[in-house]
Amino acid sequence: MSFGTESGFEEERHGLVAQVIVDVSSKATNRPFDYAVPDDIASWVEVGSRVGVPFGGRTVQGFVIRLSHYTDVPLHRLKPLQQLLDVVPPLPPDLVELAQWMSARYVCTQTAALQAMIPGAMKGKREKAVQLGEDAIIFLQHPHHSAASLLGEQLELRPASVLDHPLTRELLAYVKRHEPIAAPKLLQAFPDAARLIKEAVQHGWLVETERIKDRIGVKKLKRVQLAVEQAELNELLEALGSRAQRQREVLAQLLEFGGELPLKDLNTSAVKALQAKGYVVVDEVEVMRDPFAHRQFQPSRPLPLTEEQQGVFDSLIEALDAERHQSFLLHGVTGSGKTEVYLQAIDCCLQSGREAIVLVPEISLTPQMVERFKGRFGSKVAVLHSRLSQGERYDEWRKIRERRVQVAIGARSAVFAPFARIGLIIMDEEHETSYKQEETPKYHARDVAIERARQHGAVVVLGSATPSMETYYAARLYGSDTLPRGLEPPAWNLASVAMPTRVGGRELPPVTIVDMREQLKLGNRSMFSAPLEKALEERLERNEQTVLLLNRRGYSTFVMCRTCGYVAQCPECDISLTYHMKTGHMRCHYCGHAERAPSVCPSCESEHIRYFGTGTQRVEEQLARRFPGIRVIRMDVDTTSEKGSHERMLQQFRERKADVLLGTQMVAKGLDFPYVTLVGVIAADSALHMPDFRAAEKTFQLLTQVAGRAGRHDLPGEVVVQTYAPEHYSVLHASKHDYAAFASDELRHRRNQIVPPFCRLALLSMTHEQLPLLVRVAENAAMRLKELAEQHGWLKPLDSHADAVDILGPVASPIPRIKNRYRFQCVIKCRGNVDLSGLMAEAMAEFDSISKEQDIWFSVDIDPQMMM
Repeated sequence: MSFGTESGFEEERHGLVAQVIVDVSSKATNRPFDYAVPDDIASWVEVGSRVGVPFGGRTVQGFVIRLSHYTDVPLHRLKPLQQLLDVVPPLPPDLVELAQWMSARYVCTQTAALQAMIPGAMKGKREKAVQLGEDAIIFLQHPHHSAASLLGEQLELRPASVLDHPLTRELLAYVKRHEPIAAPKLLQAFPDAARLIKEAVQHGWLVETERIKDRIGVKKLKRVQLAVEQAELNELLEALGSRAQRQREVLAQLLEFGGELPLKDLNTSAVKALQAKGYVVVDEVEVMRDPFAHRQFQPSRPLPLTEEQQGVFDSLIEALDAERHQSFLLHGVTGSGKTEVYLQAIDCCLQSGREAIVLVPEISLTPQMVERFKGRFGSKVAVLHSRLSQGERYDEWRKIRERRVQVAIGARSAVFAPFARIGLIIMDEEHETSYKQEETPKYHARDVAIERARQHGAVVVLGSATPSMETYYAARLYGSDTLPRGLEPPAWNLASVAMPTRVGGRELPPVTIVDMREQLKLGNRSMFSAPLEKALEERLERNEQTVLLLNRRGYSTFVMCRTCGYVAQCPECDISLTYHMKTGHMRCHYCGHAERAPSVCPSCESEHIRYFGTGTQRVEEQLARRFPGIRVIRMDVDTTSEKGSHERMLQQFRERKADVLLGTQMVAKGLDFPYVTLVGVIAADSALHMPDFRAAEKTFQLLTQVAGRAGRHDLPGEVVVQTYAPEHYSVLHASKHDYAAFASDELRHRRNQIVPPFCRLALLSMTHEQLPLLVRVAENAAMRLKELAEQHGWLKPLDSHADAVDILGPVASPIPRIKNRYRFQCVIKCRGNVDLSGLMAEAMAEFDSISKEQDIWFSVDIDPQMMM
């Protein structure tokens, strides 16, 4: 079967032609293909429709990105669309356009961008199915003739088992009712007819086809309804008599609950008997999977705004009312009331008949945000995040597509909510690196949100107490004639609004910095400094709560032999294994490899094998030893893997069923508990020594955010920060809650290093199982990148005043081997009017052939957040 024809120039008017992006992840297929639209579905096919199309001898899923009556080849040469997968297109035209923008910006295929926009339930899979052949159709049209007399001589078809089998007519009729039907489903219905089905296929009575099927479909529930008037019911009950007690019970239940109930709640055999008598009818109804069906949300009313909040609100509403695209940085300290401003701005947006999207960075933030938004807007809110089941996520997405809700809240992929009239996109904690997707397509939700808002003439609000340096610097330059070289004027037209004080005039909590080197000199070898220990004791005595942050999970960070220096390493990655006390295993957090912890050194057989470093499990153990009876909730990746675990743990802490909330970064931001008066940071500088130019920024943000969890209500708060680098400017400025001073120091360092926001970056990564081959290919790739940059006249020093590109590397990645594949990388830096995405796309087009020939995996990350 041939491919569809690649789109070309308009030459001759034809029937309806669909230009389709096929779901085949290859650079060679990253273009639209033309398919004829059959007349019977022509009125249903739209831009954004999912379709099943023949492609390279198989059926694949595709997305219609354009419809036309023109093509450069005769219509009869085009393959037709085989399936229309949805009555209503899953993607509105603006998302199809956005996918093309993402493909160009992030150097990914259009199908990768389109797939990122639909829920996992709709990522269609191929399925073999059967349908009736011509002989079978004739056979079923003549119910009173035998197969042999009707077809035997006429068609020279004499498969005795098919012609004479007593199940033939019943099986074919079943196929007709359900065609096309998957072969496993047919076998399930006729378990003793496997040979019959096989021969029917061989002789053409059944024809094999391929179709695209969703991974999860609409949930349906069988429903029983009364088919008689309630006035007749008493007579019917008497007529049934005492011998039909179960039937009487079913009728009584239906009467009690308004005349209808799910079949699963009733006696099935009694329902069948009543159905045969015409007393009830059974049908199927669609049921929405509601992840919050068990929750009751307390309704809330708008709160009076402070003067600062009102000023910000007025700025947002002025742009919202004008339906003018405008992006705002809302720089508000922790506890300044940003969420209330969001809620009231959304209310105005909804009143104007438009829709709103709210992005949150961490899944742990979602329960509390959901509670606030559901409390204010009730059933108008849909929630999208990865901890929902695929079915729940699909149904929440359907609520948006079917216009049942007007607000969507979720993590980064919620930016693709299929709304038609977006008025407002809010991105809370905009500085969070989790807004950058690390898998293809490697998009940043902030940039996608701004582009999508531009399409709709909508307002974007980027809210944070600690904005990213790129966002902060762009907002500083708002209205300036000279933007920083490397930033793009259309995307960064970013006004700044501020809320520098907490609601109610509450003070930001005082911060005590504890130098752990001095604690060691004083003989304190505990993981708790004396000030933190004393503060914990005071909170326990006063029945107040504490949040403890440790930016590591597990029990210990590595296992080492004190005799020979052996460190337990992952056999497939160049990284040490982390010990988990609960299971007694060591685990690699990159590839998932696990093995039992050794009791003696595998290298020298010494018994002096020890666990070094501090993980959340170990902190929990030490808290129990030091404070007997203390109640601790530990939140990290290991304890929150189950569905609903975040919500359950946070609710327990809110109900004061624990004294301490101990966790990794997920406890550092967005949480609001009235009885938290102490925040302790066990190892404030753990990220400072990472090979990442953003290390200081991430440390300052983390410390400032977690400090903001204390003293948010009537009780005063306190923060204790333990560190081995108390003199570092990120720690010092965080202790004073002084963002402006930190930004000044950090921007000075960034300017000297020529890193963002003073340039743009791309990361080219390459992996292979053989190191020598990888080194050779990486060197050639870097050389080719330089040649391409030179051809454009861009290969110049970055400190020049011209458009410039600098290629750094190739070098081994900071983690040089993962899953038994060696890793090398090049960093591409550019300033000025350089088309960075275009340069990388040009290079990747050439590297594609090398990738196929030698199994080298190439990957491009535009504006990377992680350099590991």
